[in-house]
Parts: sequence; C-alpha cells; structure tokens
Amino acid sequence: MPTKVWQPGVDKLEEGEELECDPSVYNSLHGFHIGWPCLSFDIVRDSFGLLRTEFPHTVYLVAGTQAEKASYNSIGIFKVSNVSGKRRELVPTKKTSGDTDMDTDSSDSDEDSEDEEDVGTLTPALQLRKVAHEGCVNRIRAMTQNPHICASWSDTGHVQIWDFSAHLNALAQSEAEVNQGGSSVSNQAPLIKFGGHKDEGYAIDWSPRVTGRLVSGDCKNCIHLWEPTSGATWNISNAPFIGHSASVEDLQWSPTEDDVFASCSVDGTITIWDIRLGKSPAISFKAHNADVNVISWNRLASVMLASGSDDGTFSIRDLRLLSQKQEEDKSVVAHFEYHKHPVTSIEWSPHEASVLAVSSSENQLTIWDLSLEKDEEEEAEFRAKINEQVNAPADIPPQLLFVHQRPMTELALRNGLIGDMERVQRDTTGPFTTVLIPNHALSSLISNLGVELDTLFSQLISSNIEDQRSTIVMSGSPWALSRRNVAAVLLNLCSGDPEHLSETILLGVKDPLQDLQRMAQLGASRRLLHCLSSTAI
Repeated sequence: MPTKVWQPGVDKLEEGEELECDPSVYNSLHGFHIGWPCLSFDIVRDSFGLLRTEFPHTVYLVAGTQAEKASYNSIGIFKVSNVSGKRRELVPTKKTSGDTDMDTDSSDSDEDSEDEEDVGTLTPALQLRKVAHEGCVNRIRAMTQNPHICASWSDTGHVQIWDFSAHLNALAQSEAEVNQGGSSVSNQAPLIKFGGHKDEGYAIDWSPRVTGRLVSGDCKNCIHLWEPTSGATWNISNAPFIGHSASVEDLQWSPTEDDVFASCSVDGTITIWDIRLGKSPAISFKAHNADVNVISWNRLASVMLASGSDDGTFSIRDLRLLSQKQEEDKSVVAHFEYHKHPVTSIEWSPHEASVLAVSSSENQLTIWDLSLEKDEEEEAEFRAKINEQVNAPADIPPQLLFVHQRPMTELALRNGLIGDMERVQRDTTGPFTTVLIPNHALSSLISNLGVELDTLFSQLISSNIEDQRSTIVMSGSPWALSRRNVAAVLLNLCSGDPEHLSETILLGVKDPLQDLQRMAQLGASRRLLHCLSSTAI
C-alpha cells in the first residue's frame, strides 16, 4: 500500500490512523528540553567563519521564555555543539559518456550510500545560561554587527537592550556537556530600559547597515527609532512614527539603504519609511485582506519583500512596481495560499535569492524556491515512478521544496552553513528547541563553485572576519563562479558592512565592470563597489 502524504489543514486524521515521520529526509534533526516555552529566539552570529559545510556544527542562540508566572521569565543564552548528521556530496559526480542506463540503475544504491555518509557519531550537546527578565519575552533579536548585544520586547511594555558577552564567552570556553536547563538564573541589569511605548509589542529590528540603530513597534500603532550614541547608550525619540491604524506586527530595515525600513500591521497594510523624511510614511499600501503578521526583506535581491498574513497566505512583492493606487499596484510577483492557518514567521535564505522559509500556526514549516516552474513532462515521469510508493496530492505547488511538521512559533535561517539550510524553531506546546537541516539542494552557490573552490574558500576565510583586514581571493579554473554568486558571496562575507573587506581580488574575471554593475543591482553599497573597483583585475 503506497504511503500517503498528509497535509495539515486539508486532510483529517481518521480514528486508528497514525502519522509517521521519515527521518531520512533530514541531514540533521535534533531536539533539546530547555524548560519554559518560548515565543521568540534568534541565532547569534559566531566566530567560526561564514562558509562551513562539514559536520559537526556549533550554533549559539538566544531565546526568551513565556513562563507560568511573570517572575519566572528569563532569557536563555544557548550553545548547541556537536550537531552531527549525514555528509552528502555537495557537487554531484559527473557520469562519463560511456555510462549506460543499466550501469546507472545498478549503481544507484551504491552511489546513495557513498553520497550519504553518516557522520552522526557525536552526541549533540546543549549548554545554557539564564538571565532574569521582567515579564514574558514577546520578541528577541541579536545585533548583526555586535551579536552579544540583544534587544528584547516584554509584555510589560518595556524594550530592553542587553550585553551578553560574558555569557557567550563563558559558553565558548566551556567543554561540551549536556545541560537540561537546570542552571541558575543570574540577575543582570540591561544596558537600557525604554518605557516610552504606550503598550506591549512584538515588532523590533536591528539595522544591518548602521551599527546599533534599532526600531521597535507596539500594539498601539507607534514605532520608535533608537539612535546609538557614544558608548553603550541610545537616544530614543519620544515622538513616534505613526502611519498604521492598528498594531504594528513586524519591522524590517532595508538591506541596502541606511535610513529606510518597512513595517506591517493588523490593518492589512505594509508601510515603507524613510527617517530623513520625518515621521510620516514614504509609501503605504494594502498588502493582504487580513492582518499582516510578518515581513522579510531579501538581502540578496533587495527589491523583493515577502509578507505573511493571518489568513495563511503569503506574498512576494517587487518594490519597484509599487503604486499608491490599489488598482494600479502590480507589485505582487508571487502569491501562495498553501497554508490554511496564520503565518507566524517568514524569512529569506541568506544564500539563495529565490529561497525562503515560512512557518504557520498549523504546525508547518515550509521551504520554497520561487525560481522553480512546473514542467508537465518531468512531473508526469516523476509521478509514474513514485505512484507505487507514495500517494502525493496533485496540487502541491512546484515551488514547495520541503515540509517540516511540529508546533512552533518562529524560524530562523543560519547564515554561514553553506550547502544546507539550518532551521531552529521553538515548540510552544512542549519545551523543546529543534535544530533541523533539511536534505535538499538549496544552495547553487557551492554547486557552482566546485570542490576546489569550496576548499579554497574554507581555507581563506578566517574565523574572526569582523576584526581582520581580509583579502578574499576568488578564482576558477575554468571560471566556475557566476557573477551573481560572486556578488552574493561578497555581500554575505561583509554582512552588510563593506569595511570588513579591505581588499578583494577577483581572479579570472573577464569583465570586472559588468560584475560591479551586477553587484550594484543586487544591492552592494557604494563603499563596497569602490573597494572592489580599486582592486579587481
């Protein structure tokens, strides 16, 4: 009897039926018991380098609790180490012209076993330190440039900024050992505590371009701008940005413009703001027929903005096509109605401009590649092969790559582990954190680089790129990097701050000027382009 694919919100689980998870579809899947449920978490950027493909992995996280009593709440600083899994061949071995179909069929199983070497001999370990937090943590975010600095939104109506450097340093120096969340809670004063919001909120975002710049939005429609000053202090404007008629649900800074950010609201609109123009919106438009819960600004293709709604739909917009008149707005380039319950989180891949992940309250996390299109012949051939093993729905969108099912509130994409996409999500019905790495070809980056270039990158990029004056050498023999991937790599390496790259040499580039033009289209800043134009050959 063929296996049936079950869709939450569509299929009903009949009496006596049980759902079975197929763990073979994951490169890695681990869970940890951490105590109270959490509404929000963030991945803390580490110093292990930006291009990492080999198991075991280590990841640092911060998460805020939703405890039974307000006084029980805390922020957890986590180190998850020895994350192991299957080692798969990133670049498929090319078959020689002499290979026959019979040879290919007979060697499939051998190739599968070779390409899927299990390196899961280490036991994953979680270490945890806790800092007391006043009230439930609605949202928490780590600063991109200084990841030990974190901002938290509390249900008490306060926004606080913390310095967790001591905790992260202690975790970095400690040996891996399993910690089940029983550590004591330390009392630490925040760097700043802001009580100027009129209500609690969930929206908060650090600027990826201006170190220390922050925006926070509340349930009373107000957005406040935080400007960093000398030392660990901020100037916070008492006059808020007002443009929404209902709760501000999410905020996102532009990946290419220092002074531009976007907000979304329960009023169904998305608003673009330019802080140079005062406290009024630059442009506002109706985005969904229900609450707009989350937004994500694409850092590799900065004209693309994704949004998720309370009705389960999510949309992709080309910001160049925006219009104030609803009837003339042709900015929606993709719209999906796959999810049947509210979208709770949405995020673009840091490695693939066309890939994004979505989570919803129906306990689903989905991964999408918008570059894929339906091919009738390939689909018919594929279905003919799998019909005996799997009974799959015919209406699954061709852009849908992967589905993970488990209760969760938030997802995050790991910037640094190439070839696999890492997801960490928070379980609200049980106190577990899950690290999962789906098994599918997400990154054309590595497949285009080739094995030699991948090894070269790994050797050249040091672990502390924030502090170094680095020379990144890109070469190919033959030229293996597409110009689009050159731009993506450089933008990822500098993490939005071109000053991280003092010198960049492009070897084997036939047309440096065209490369620079393409990088500009992808959102590279003038400083980075100047840096490249002075050294490219």
